[in-house]
This record gives sequence, C-alpha cells and structure tokens, in this order.
Amino acid sequence: MTEFRETEQSAADLDEETLFLVAQTFKALSDPTRIRILHLLSQGEHAVNGIAEKLNLLQSTVSHQLRFLKNLRLVKSRREGTSIYYSPEDEHVLDVLQQMIHHTQHD
Repeated sequence: MTEFRETEQSAADLDEETLFLVAQTFKALSDPTRIRILHLLSQGEHAVNGIAEKLNLLQSTVSHQLRFLKNLRLVKSRREGTSIYYSPEDEHVLDVLQQMIHHTQHD
C-alpha cells in the first residue's frame, strides 16, 4: 500500500493560479533541452555562450530556452559587461529535477 505524505494544503485548497503555475513548471521540465540546461546550471553559473558550447547547442536555442525558464522564475540572470550569466532561481526546482533523475535511474 502506498502512503501519502501530509501536505500543508490539500489538493482541494489549490487555487487555479497555483495549479496553472505548477503545470507550467512541469511543462518546462518536460523538454530535454531545458533539462540539460537546468542540470548544467545546477553545477554553477554559466554565460549563454558557455552553455551553448558545453551542450553543443546553437546560442539562439539556448537563449530561447533560457527566456522560457526565466519567465517561469526557474533561472535568474546577471549582466557582466557584454555577457549575461544564468543560474538557478532557487534550489526547489533543482531538487525536483534531481529526484526525477534519481527516480529514472533507480532499478
């Protein structure tokens, strides 16, 4: 039998905006390119061109995906000269991502 953890809110207490944002976040995590970018950023801050180089992606592809992730507040950016550096907004989504990676690799 599966046991469920007690949560701070019951499913019935979730408002529509929260449900929408959670669904959008899972949608963001459903894309392999975005997963690769988030996984790389979990190891430290990177500039767009560095992400593109390390993941063998076009810079325009990386920029597009980072914009998507930033709109969902999954990553944040800072400018240094002409470069823009990205890092995770917080650890919550990275924790979920690491748990999913562990789950899929678990026998």
